Amino acid sequence: MRTATDTIMATSPSTTATTDGPPRLRPALLRLMQLVSPSLPVGGFTYSQGLEWAVEAGWVRDAADTEDWLTGELTATLAPLDLPVAARMMGAVGAGDRGGLQHWIDLLLAARETSELRAEERQRGRAMADLLCALGLPAAADWRDLLAQSQMAGFAFAATRWEIPVADGLGGLAFAWAENLTLAAVKLVPLGQSDGQRVLARLAGRIPAMVDLALGLGDHDIGASSPALAIASARHEQQYTRLFRS
Repeated sequence: MRTATDTIMATSPSTTATTDGPPRLRPALLRLMQLVSPSLPVGGFTYSQGLEWAVEAGWVRDAADTEDWLTGELTATLAPLDLPVAARMMGAVGAGDRGGLQHWIDLLLAARETSELRAEERQRGRAMADLLCALGLPAAADWRDLLAQSQMAGFAFAATRWEIPVADGLGGLAFAWAENLTLAAVKLVPLGQSDGQRVLARLAGRIPAMVDLALGLGDHDIGASSPALAIASARHEQQYTRLFRS
C-alpha cells in the first residue's frame, strides 16, 4: 500500500509521450479544469473572505490595493496553510487513511479564525460532497461524512480519485481561489474587467513558487497568521449591507 508521503510526493506530467506521435493530453488535466471551474456548483463565487468589508473600510480602493491584498493572503495563508494541508489530504485519501484525513480537516477548521470562514469551509464542503456523490465518483458516498466537513477535503478526494498530480492540484486550487476573489473585487471595488484580468495574471505568476514552498513544508511548519483577514472577516459578519456570504 502507498503511504501518505508517497502519494504527496508523486507527480506526473499533464501530457504523456507516445512512441508514434506527439504527446497526448492527459484526462487528469481536463478533470482539474472541471474541478477548478467557476461553474462548479459549490458556491465559491458567493464568498469574498473579508474583502467586502475591506472595500467598505477603504483598505482596498483600486487594482493596486486589490493585488496587494490578494498577494498578502496568497503568501500568508494559502502557501503556508491551505496548500500544504490539501497536499496531506490528498496523501491521506490515496493511502485510504480516514483518520489522517480527519486530522487535517480538524486542523484546517481550527485555523479558520472567524465563524464566517469556518462556515464557508463547511458549507462548501457539503456542496462538494453532494456533487461528488452525484457524479458517481467511486467511494464518494462511503467517505461523504468526512468530505462534507471541509471543501478542501472534497477537492483532495476528487483530485486523488482523478489521478491529478499533487503539484497540479495545488496550483489549480490556488488559481481557483485567486479567480474567485478577483471576480469579487471586480464587483466590489469596482474594477474594470481588464484590470481584474491583469491582477489575476500577476497572481497566477506567483502561484508556482507558492506551490513549491508548500510542498517543502514539514508538518510542524504548517500554519498561517493574517490579522487583517481575521479582522475583515469578523467585521463582515456585522456589516450592514453585503453582497457576499463572507
